[in-house]
Amino acid sequence: LNHWQRLMATYPKRGTGPTAIEDSNIILHPMRLVKSETELALMRKAANISVAAHNRAQEFAKPGRYEYEIQAEIEHIFGLNGCTPAYPSIVASGYNACVLHYIENNRQMQENDLLLIDAGCACGYYNADITRTFPVSGKFTTEQQIIYDLVLQAQLQAISQVYPGNPYSKIHETAVRVLVEGLMDLKLLVGDIEEIIKEEKYKPFYMHRTGHWLGLDVHDVGVYQYGENPQVLQAGQVLTVEPGIYISPYIKPVEGQPEVPEKWRGIGVRIEDDVLVTLEGHEVLTAGVPK
Repeated sequence: LNHWQRLMATYPKRGTGPTAIEDSNIILHPMRLVKSETELALMRKAANISVAAHNRAQEFAKPGRYEYEIQAEIEHIFGLNGCTPAYPSIVASGYNACVLHYIENNRQMQENDLLLIDAGCACGYYNADITRTFPVSGKFTTEQQIIYDLVLQAQLQAISQVYPGNPYSKIHETAVRVLVEGLMDLKLLVGDIEEIIKEEKYKPFYMHRTGHWLGLDVHDVGVYQYGENPQVLQAGQVLTVEPGIYISPYIKPVEGQPEVPEKWRGIGVRIEDDVLVTLEGHEVLTAGVPK
């Protein structure tokens, strides 16, 4: 801006110079949205190293360890492979998993805890972003299993919507419907499903979108919607698909919805993969971590 102002100051003398500023992002962001083979090679590397780190974390985690010990193992794998954390690693056990961007990572894990890990590395400036949730003792409680299976079904059905020509918005809409149907089956939501979705009465349980663009930034640039028209998926785009359910110990339902029984409180589950839009459909770049 200062450079433009200096050039404008000479305009009265020369009669030439810039007369407007244009936003180059309108040109650059769509270019970044579709990845070249070189870019995809770096993203695959970041994904593979992040997969190895998550698998190591699942082997290493057990009751009695601290969240920061798991973080250290994950980031050790990143460093051994010449990469850095793409963002502050989230290692959230028990009720900490209900806090979306929990990064304190200082709690000692207990028997019957779930552990939510959201971590990915950056390689050559390109990023990966993976979330897995699993029981640190190796076995779900009944309620944990039910919530986990619901989130998994939402994620799998949302991923099935990733193919060229499909609106980006369809991914979130699909995940929301699966989650709401499941929460209604559990009597955690009541009423008309269309009204619940339209009025977002599910927000106490699921307060974020189902994904974002991925590339040179973790939440990468790119338009999601043009006015009333959604972005249409095309080959070469990479995005995350990450539904979740978070039942805070202090959850307060929206008006007209039931109180949440104690047995569900403190359960937080998110499952996230990095998905490439291909010519034929999609490829899950992070499929190497069990879910």
